[in-house]
Amino acid sequence: MSNAQKKSIELASYLDRLFPILRSITGNGVRETFLILSEIIPYDVLEFPSGTKVFDWEIPPEWNVEKAQIKDDLGNVLVDVDDHPLHILNYSIPFSGTVSLNELQDHLYSLPERPEAIPYVSSYYKERWGMCVSEQQRQALKPGNYRVDIQTSLDPNGSLSIAEYVIPGRSKKEILFTAYSCHPGMGNDEMGGMIALTLLADRLLKKKNFYTYRFLLHPETIGSISYLAHRGKELKQNLHAGHVIANICWEQPFNAKRSRCGGKVDQILEYVLKHERYEQGVLNDFSPLASDERQYCSPGFNLPVCSIWRGDPYFQEYHSSLDSKEKISTDAIWETVDFFEEICSSHEMNLTYQNLFPDCEPQLGKRGLYPTIGASSRRTQELEALLWVLNLSDGNHDLLQIAKKSATSLKIISEAAQKCEQAGLLVSICK
Repeated sequence: MSNAQKKSIELASYLDRLFPILRSITGNGVRETFLILSEIIPYDVLEFPSGTKVFDWEIPPEWNVEKAQIKDDLGNVLVDVDDHPLHILNYSIPFSGTVSLNELQDHLYSLPERPEAIPYVSSYYKERWGMCVSEQQRQALKPGNYRVDIQTSLDPNGSLSIAEYVIPGRSKKEILFTAYSCHPGMGNDEMGGMIALTLLADRLLKKKNFYTYRFLLHPETIGSISYLAHRGKELKQNLHAGHVIANICWEQPFNAKRSRCGGKVDQILEYVLKHERYEQGVLNDFSPLASDERQYCSPGFNLPVCSIWRGDPYFQEYHSSLDSKEKISTDAIWETVDFFEEICSSHEMNLTYQNLFPDCEPQLGKRGLYPTIGASSRRTQELEALLWVLNLSDGNHDLLQIAKKSATSLKIISEAAQKCEQAGLLVSICK
């Protein structure tokens, strides 16, 4: 068995363990998820107490589920959250009692347009009880009485959990990756993001990085708001680039959305998406819609944070049980990790330098930088890269700008800059 096959089997086993866990914006399911992922990367789990004021929001009570069933009048179990975590209205209050079919219908949620799917429905900030079923299940219910038993707790003394892992680099400037931890029982719209970022962190941990890398797993909206209330000032000082990740489990083209403020994060994404492996991808303009980039890019923070996904962000199976574990592609997850690693590598290469010999061209031959007579085209390309780097390393051009101007790959330009730095001709001014 090849190493790649072993890694895919190991990844599949993690997905088998993580998929059935009932998660929400708070609760023990989230902590159990973080505990499993910490087998790969030792996440720190930050707890934010329920009731804490975070800007215009308040962290809600912690929600946990012990049981959620619907039985007919003969005692047959018709709906059970143990069969699928989407069967309960997320954040349902407890309820136990016998109700008529008409009354039950007021507390059931289904998707008539997708009759075989169980929908993902939540009610975080208004108290109500309910269960989610397929339209087929709903239509099969007959007049009569039904026993509903929803045993949930909403603890005002609980907390909201966020997993954080930081890999220090030579610079305090940070590159952020964040994914959601709150969506239960769906593969593309949650599972992929958490596991891909964990695998990426594991790779970067083995490298000598210029930038510091921060990985966050948190619930959508309230999680990013809580984290920004906690560490937003630090991010404003140090964040170089940020990425919100979602929907990456299927073999679809990579797509991204620019940050609100533009800058390095957009430029690197544009550069990587032009790579022949990813050229089908699209870099969309910023909009204050969709994911948590709208929190990180809110006017008070205006952080350089983009979002990345694969294919249609609102795919046909979106927010339903049709987004199943069986549709997850481990190959797609590994491809996504490779894509993110290429983004990181491009940031690592894209430094800014100052020429220490700006008055005319320095003597390259005595430093072993000038190619020999009869040089190959590769050697000529290396020389041209050296000359471009020396001329434009004025403290104002980064290496990506030089690569674009010279129509040369960032990798070759970076190699040229490193040679010049080693020869004492350049100094990096990135901090």
